Amino acid sequence: MPKAVVIGGGVGGLTAGVALRRAGWDVTVLERAAHLAPVGSGLAMAPNALKALDALDLGDRVRRLGRFEGQAGIRRPDGRPLVHTTDDDAQARYGDSVVVMLRAALLDVLAGALGEARLRLGVTVSGVDAARGVVRTGAGDLEADLVVAADGIHSATRKALFAGHPGPAYSGVTAWRGLVPRAGLPIQSTETWGKGLLFGVHLLAGDLVYVYATDVSPAGAVHEDGREELLRRFGDWHEPIPALLRAADPTRIIRNDIFSFATPLPALHSGRVAFVGDAAHPMTPNLGQGACQAIEDAVVLAHLAAGSPAAEDALPAYTAARLDRTWQVVRRSMTICRLTKVRNAPAVRLRDLAMSTAARLRPDLMLRSMDEVLGWRPPAPTGRKDAPSIPSDG
Repeated sequence: MPKAVVIGGGVGGLTAGVALRRAGWDVTVLERAAHLAPVGSGLAMAPNALKALDALDLGDRVRRLGRFEGQAGIRRPDGRPLVHTTDDDAQARYGDSVVVMLRAALLDVLAGALGEARLRLGVTVSGVDAARGVVRTGAGDLEADLVVAADGIHSATRKALFAGHPGPAYSGVTAWRGLVPRAGLPIQSTETWGKGLLFGVHLLAGDLVYVYATDVSPAGAVHEDGREELLRRFGDWHEPIPALLRAADPTRIIRNDIFSFATPLPALHSGRVAFVGDAAHPMTPNLGQGACQAIEDAVVLAHLAAGSPAAEDALPAYTAARLDRTWQVVRRSMTICRLTKVRNAPAVRLRDLAMSTAARLRPDLMLRSMDEVLGWRPPAPTGRKDAPSIPSDG
């Protein structure tokens, strides 16, 4: 049985472990943390990710744990709608809507499917020999036919194997995220765009509300009290934003600067190493596709690796299948990020007018603009005799 070692126990790493195991590989996933921490609060599983999880027989489990968007859209700070769509529209177009869920719940599903014996926590990787497939750790070396680098946005594996690549660039915005009890508040999934500011609200299962916000800020700026910073920026915006912020626990608000690739990698593999998720294509969160693209990566990689213990045979096809698609998603997400960063008042009015006018002329604009991203379908589940070739992107 061919052996695979996965570096990183996040969404991409765990999904790769599950998918490769189903494809007949002996898998070990290494995670440097002592436990799978629920960092990130909430995340969105879009139709493309749900279809990829269906290929692993995990899609329905994720759907049950999350909450479908009833209606979603973009508003102005005074609450006036700019564009919107509904769950019914998304279901009709893609066969699924967007499920918003706790990141911790998704990790639990993936870790359970992988199996406790295949996940090694508290293991630090010190280096990788890409040509030989050797992963060096503090507990000794591991040999593998395939190494999956899922070690995140600041991937040490990527830095070592693509030393000439500039790495992620600061997007110009910092982000806050948190979970707030609903406490009877009327909640509608929405993003609100202001002058360089953005605030998102999404209802989760268990009457929790996932909130997130961004603002233009110098990289590394110090923001000591997250709730006070958010109230200062968003306290006079439409409800329920101020009420949610007043109810938020300031100790549970996460803040981090947002980084994204400005230049793609030359390939998503090197020797016996394949890169997935943020290690391969870090992107801004504006399309809600970071975790979704990591899941796509994992399913496609496992499909190509099925029955091919020689990674050198499967990995060029993996790069061919994923590099262009993921780079297009990175670029589109950064384009939206730039739109949210606009501060000049006339430019903001022009942006909002353009969105509202386009939405009136084309009511399906919000969904139609996402067809190439959300309309993706995975290869048939690994191991089926009737498995088709990798579908074209879009």
